[in-house]
Amino acid sequence: MGEYWPVPDALAYLAGRWRVERAVRDLATGDEGAFTGVTDFGALEGGGLLHHESGTFEWRGTARPAERTLRFLPGAAPGGADVRFADGRPFHDLDLSSGRYVADHPCSADLYRGEFTVRDADHWRTVWRVGGPAKDLVLTTDYTRCPTAPDGPDGSDSPGGPDSAATRAAPGTGAD
Repeated sequence: MGEYWPVPDALAYLAGRWRVERAVRDLATGDEGAFTGVTDFGALEGGGLLHHESGTFEWRGTARPAERTLRFLPGAAPGGADVRFADGRPFHDLDLSSGRYVADHPCSADLYRGEFTVRDADHWRTVWRVGGPAKDLVLTTDYTRCPTAPDGPDGSDSPGGPDSAATRAAPGTGAD
C-alpha cells in the first residue's frame, strides 16, 4: 500500500462520527491555537451528508466553544462530493479516489487551499493554507473515526467512545 489510501466513495467513507484535533498557526505573528472536538457526518434528506463540527477552540490563552456546519452533496464525478457551506454557497469539490485531493476556495482577497489525505479506513487529514492581505494561516486537522456501538438507545447504530457525550458546543466561529 502506498502513502495514501484510495477511497472509491467519499460520502460512504466520511459517514459517521470522527474525533477532531486541529492545530492553527498564524505564520505572520507566530501565534498558535488548537481545536478539539468531534465531527458528525449524518445523512441529509435527498442525499449527501450534513457535516457538523463542534468542540473547543483555544487561541491566545482563551478557550471558547466553536462549531460549524457544511453540506457534503453527491459530486459530479462518481464517488466524489460537492462541499457547500450551511447556507448552500459552494466551498469546494472533493475526490478521494486516489487518497489525496487538493481544493481551492477563493474568498474575497483570500485564497484557501486545502489538501486532503486519507491514511486508512479510520484516519484522514486536511491541511488548509489560507493566504491574503490580512491572513497567513496553516490549519492542520487530523480526523480519527470514533467507534460505533451497535444497538443504540433508538435501535440504530450510534456513535460511542469517550468523545460521544461531551462535545455539544455553543455557536462560535464562522467557516468563511
